[in-house]
Amino acid sequence: MEANQRIARISAHLHPQNSQMEESCVLKPLECRAKGGAPGFKVAILGAAGGIGQPLAMLMKMNPLVSVLHLYDVVNAPGVTADISHMDTGAVVRGFLGQPQLEGALTGMDLVVIPAGVPRKPGMTRDDLFNINAGIVRTLCEGIAKCCPNAIVNLISNPVNSTVPIAAEVFKKAGTYDPKRLLGVTMLDVVRANTFVAEVLGLDPREVDVPVVGGHAGVTILPLLSQVKPPCSFTKEEVEYLTKRIQDGGTEVVQAKAGAGSATLSMAYAAVKFADACLRGLRGDAGVIECAFVASEVTELPFFATKVRLGRSGAEEVYQLGPLNEYERIGLEHAKKELGESIQKGISFIKK
Repeated sequence: MEANQRIARISAHLHPQNSQMEESCVLKPLECRAKGGAPGFKVAILGAAGGIGQPLAMLMKMNPLVSVLHLYDVVNAPGVTADISHMDTGAVVRGFLGQPQLEGALTGMDLVVIPAGVPRKPGMTRDDLFNINAGIVRTLCEGIAKCCPNAIVNLISNPVNSTVPIAAEVFKKAGTYDPKRLLGVTMLDVVRANTFVAEVLGLDPREVDVPVVGGHAGVTILPLLSQVKPPCSFTKEEVEYLTKRIQDGGTEVVQAKAGAGSATLSMAYAAVKFADACLRGLRGDAGVIECAFVASEVTELPFFATKVRLGRSGAEEVYQLGPLNEYERIGLEHAKKELGESIQKGISFIKK
């Protein structure tokens, strides 16, 4: 008899006969209100349901500096939001689906991270990505200009060498452009460089710091191996091997995944590492220095990746390249040629 009652109770719970009774005794998830953790920053991820967006959203939910996390995408945003909202960390998570909800996703944000766009597939050049991702970035940046013009923007969407100039032109048109607040994320090149150099030196990658300058594609990626910390020397063969592997890191992953995607997990890790640096800068921490692709006067090009000091208003100081050896000077000339074309391509996309 007891067993029957227990089964009946479970059955009633799983299949409520009476919706009125259900309403009176069950608290619906939508009526629950998370209080949120300690005071922190409001962060939006645009493209949160994608290959980079999902692990990025999960890692941002774990960041104690985030108090509110907005997840936006044109597909699957409610599912990712529900999933991540169950994590017992302080950040309150809200989901936004599709163009009509973009403004809601962006209003009041301190930091906007943009991994939106299509990934690179085998045999696809970064140029092949251009037309699709350029249009996506334009739309999202128009939303930022309208809803949170003072937010720091971390742009991941490839090709970064062209999408950052696109974003700059959109913000200029809207009258909201602040070059310090627009940062192209090249942190993955630094993360790879630290890892590959540590392997060659037999060190812990966390002890290695490799400046990577230029841009974020192929030969525009220039690791400054003469400036590695801790100071060390490499043979000519090691320099060539490391430079090529760092430049081709993305292709290495695309080929290894054999059609199943590009670098998503390491990119999400790098993006969160950079976003965390931006949040520490916003908090007012001193000495937060990372590499990023920004408006720059370091070379004759309008944008260039070098070390920047992050603060309350974004990239508050852009550092010079420092002394380069002959190999790096030659590499810099190759990088600048291709980078100049990519930048112009982005500017032309908006101005045409």
